[in-house]
Amino acid sequence: MQYISTRGGMQPLPYCETLLEGLATDGGLAVPEVMPTVDGETLERWRALTYPQLATEVLGLFATDIPRADLARMTAAAYEPFPEEVVPLRSIGDDLTLVGLSEGPTLAFKDMAMQFLGQVVEYALERKGSVLNILGATSGDTGSAAEHALRGKDRIAVFMLSPQGRMSAFQRAQMFSLDDANIHNIAVDGVFDDCQNLVKDLAGDLDFKRTQHLGAVNSINLARITAQVVYYFWAWLRATDAGGWTELSFTVPSGNFGNILSGLYARQMGLPIRRLVLAANENNVLDEFFRTGIYRPRSAAQTLATSSPSMDISKASNLERFIFELVGRDATRVVGAWRDLGEQGYFDFTADLPRFTEEFGIVSGTSTHADRLETIRSVHEAAGDIIDPHTADGVKVAREYVESGVPMLVLETAKPHKFAETIHEAIGVELEYSPELRAMLDAPQRVTEMADDEHTLRAFIEANALR
Repeated sequence: MQYISTRGGMQPLPYCETLLEGLATDGGLAVPEVMPTVDGETLERWRALTYPQLATEVLGLFATDIPRADLARMTAAAYEPFPEEVVPLRSIGDDLTLVGLSEGPTLAFKDMAMQFLGQVVEYALERKGSVLNILGATSGDTGSAAEHALRGKDRIAVFMLSPQGRMSAFQRAQMFSLDDANIHNIAVDGVFDDCQNLVKDLAGDLDFKRTQHLGAVNSINLARITAQVVYYFWAWLRATDAGGWTELSFTVPSGNFGNILSGLYARQMGLPIRRLVLAANENNVLDEFFRTGIYRPRSAAQTLATSSPSMDISKASNLERFIFELVGRDATRVVGAWRDLGEQGYFDFTADLPRFTEEFGIVSGTSTHADRLETIRSVHEAAGDIIDPHTADGVKVAREYVESGVPMLVLETAKPHKFAETIHEAIGVELEYSPELRAMLDAPQRVTEMADDEHTLRAFIEANALR
């Protein structure tokens, strides 16, 4: 299996080299040259597998340059910190089932891919005899998941940008309380999109990227996308009966379009997914795109600070991978769309609007703060569950698309403990924290505050990068 760029300017690379590159050398995103497929017989054979075993099978279709025994060892290590089932499913009423993706070390779905990424990046670097300085941006959960997966690793340093004052207190504590020498937290005076732009600017400077050995762990990294594909297969296998070919739908809270893109890849691989329901918060640029065909990102000033902060994103990096599929994998048209975006502030695919649902199964909706509070209340009253605000966005929109006879699965994004203030506002409950979590919240925090300035960031990386 080889990987190419959405913009057509990168020579095909194997999996390990692709994941070390992060952003493609031409500024595009890496995608499989040919999407692997899975037939019904294989799906049935996979029913008896544990989650690490299933991950080995699914990831083995993408990471063909890694010997199977090595891959199995890495998936076992990646999911060892999780409970035995790894991803539990539970009903919350209204014909909805939650896919429990927040059982990992940082209590968020990002652990599902990041724990594997930590294993495979270290493996690839050891095989190559190299080091990697990871430059990333986070709106909340990616940063902590990456840092907890990569802390203390000799060949890796992490430079994680986050927007000042835009994360929950719990999210900040999970990142800033780490004192490992290879972890560098940088709070940027701006919003997530400003952080993401800095990452892309530096990654797009090939001389700087090579000199400083820069890589990425954001969802632009293909290893994360492929690792997330696994839990779509897992959830389908747990929600359907043996021997059947049941179609079901998934609802995905989405900000950067990475999580739902993994569902699209699973669908393209042959998994019987009827609908992929995108749930946005008030920063609903993606909902507007999938309803109108026009993609018009908002400025930093127009990007709202909401009670589901991990989705406070106006420029969804992974949308480029969807556009690549939409235009028949024509890199010239992808480049043209991003040229239009740069010149006029939007691009227009209204002519293709019917295909969004008919061909790709994608529909969308928006949830507000009031919706989140009401959804948290209603789920708690009906099922006794407490869900976090992002998952509440998903549940709210999922209810709009439930179809008779089609199971609807909602991807859980985080434990409610990460957003205690919103939970208290919704249901008046003070969440209890374990002694370990309380110690983390009370620990000293280590962070570098920085202006939204590329030159300042360059100098910081030059001074602290591994060589």
